[in-house]
Amino acid sequence: MKKIFTILAVSFSLAFTFQSHDYKIENNELILPSAIQFKTNTDELLPTSDSALNYIKKYLEEKPHITLLRIEGHTDNVNKEEINQTLSEKRAMAVGKWLDKNLIDCKRLICVGFGSTKPIVSNDNAEGKAANQRISVYNAELRKVRIGGLPSDGGGKNAGDVCK
Repeated sequence: MKKIFTILAVSFSLAFTFQSHDYKIENNELILPSAIQFKTNTDELLPTSDSALNYIKKYLEEKPHITLLRIEGHTDNVNKEEINQTLSEKRAMAVGKWLDKNLIDCKRLICVGFGSTKPIVSNDNAEGKAANQRISVYNAELRKVRIGGLPSDGGGKNAGDVCK
């Protein structure tokens, strides 16, 4: 009886210890459960972003074989492109710094900005502009090998070293 109880206790414990999420990946992009949001025209993360940020953190904790994750910052086309480029880089870096601060190895992160060069919808209305102001997260390397032979930066401008 004692052996059965011990086996059940261990099985019960393992079920909770090794439970993982089902993550949705499309074209190497980790689809986030909600948007990462910032204070208007800044790189200051809003508390509404916590769910998505923790989702990314959990993903990287559960997937150690993802050795490099690319964090892309994107903007709408409201400001001059130089301003948009800088803002997109700063926002990507803010996400990278949040992950680093929350115990994700900074060497597993690359932050890049695209400014307003890659809209996903038209910028002709408020909804489109809001959709284009986004953070996208991509698997860039698997076991230290670039995925699909693409550059790790995805063609974006490197925002700097997350580790510094």
